Amino acid sequence: MTSGEEAARAALRARQGAGARYDADSAPHDALLLARRGTAYFARKLNELRDADLDAPCLRAGWSRRHLVAHVSYQARELAIALSALNGPLAAEEAEWRPDAALAATLPARALRHLFEHSAKHLDVEWRDLPAGGWDSAITLLDGTQPVARETAFLRAREVWQAAVELGNGGRVSDIPETLRG
Repeated sequence: MTSGEEAARAALRARQGAGARYDADSAPHDALLLARRGTAYFARKLNELRDADLDAPCLRAGWSRRHLVAHVSYQARELAIALSALNGPLAAEEAEWRPDAALAATLPARALRHLFEHSAKHLDVEWRDLPAGGWDSAITLLDGTQPVARETAFLRAREVWQAAVELGNGGRVSDIPETLRG
């Protein structure tokens, strides 16, 4: 980070006051920025779709747009729960949660959109509240893989940018940041 970026970040924190919360200094800021921008891009492409458009196929073979939205939402939820486990025991509901994207795809359009928004916010809160030392801790995902917490930002970034294109309503591969292509 350049000294200009550091000064701008310090000025922002001063304006926001003592009650605001921020990512830890040890957080992977560049990867988090890619993930947050990708989430915003996906949200924009999703919001361009009419409710009836969600029933159409997406560009991911065999999936509807509804299924893709449910999948992206549940990926955020899975990462958020795994990160939450670093801060203490999970609530029974979280510990027992298993995603069913096919079932979620049957939600009314408004509920499906809300699922995306809420799961994205949940993940962002978990990232923001992760203590400095937590970023180098291993988490366990539902498939048994154990990435380090800092890798979740890149995993999320890759998923949301690709999924935004796969919605099939004007997102372009060239919109995806080069570091995520391929």
